Amino acid sequence: MEIWIGRNGERHGPYKEEDVRAWLRSGQVSSSDLAWREGLADWQPLSVLFPDVTRDAQPAADNSYSAPSAPMQPLPQTTTAALEDYAGFWKRVAAYILDIIVLWIPTMLIESAFGLSAAKKMLQQASLSAAGDPHAMLAAQVQFYTTIWPAFLAGFVVAWWYYALCESSPWQATVGKLALGIRVTDMQGRRLTLARALIRYPAMLLSQIILCIGYIMVAFTQRKQGLHDLIAGTLVLNGRASEFSTPAKSAGGSDSFNA
Repeated sequence: MEIWIGRNGERHGPYKEEDVRAWLRSGQVSSSDLAWREGLADWQPLSVLFPDVTRDAQPAADNSYSAPSAPMQPLPQTTTAALEDYAGFWKRVAAYILDIIVLWIPTMLIESAFGLSAAKKMLQQASLSAAGDPHAMLAAQVQFYTTIWPAFLAGFVVAWWYYALCESSPWQATVGKLALGIRVTDMQGRRLTLARALIRYPAMLLSQIILCIGYIMVAFTQRKQGLHDLIAGTLVLNGRASEFSTPAKSAGGSDSFNA
């Protein structure tokens, strides 16, 4: 199990559980230091996470310390809200609606370029002419979808790259998310790679196909994750990326916390 430690406006880690226990016993970290691990809804003092250790731990002689061997990430303030603040369901819905509006213009241009309006008129005329003839109706439907599938494919590709490029950019957000002040990260709070962002959008379509249940999951899961977040391994957090330093991976094999 990996543990993150927050102190003096900075977040450190992740560290191995056995290392944190050893530091508590030696007094290198204080039982009052905030900590978080996977599965917790909020940051807690180390005394809450490891009550068995803190009872016997040596008191820390000095709460000041030099930079730990793992990278440090400065934060606006050492509060649970600033360290892990998941974006809520309705804020994400509002961001999604804004993104639909943003994509409306290129969608209209694509439909115009591929003659979708003309195809719709032809379908209407064929439907009227084929009234009462199911075979003619089926032929008209087949002709319509044969004509417009390239437009649907082009629209899908545009939306896919819009989401992937925006969410893997320094913004870590689409235009809609940026406007609502939220960002997309991986499970460690880092900026998404393009590969992970490319996985996330098709997973969003899956969330839609199953009657939007994948979206509704945001309202009920512990970390406000939809099905697409669970598939892609992402979080949606409050705050723009420019307000936070991106957490870096801890140094491999580190077994000390300099106090």
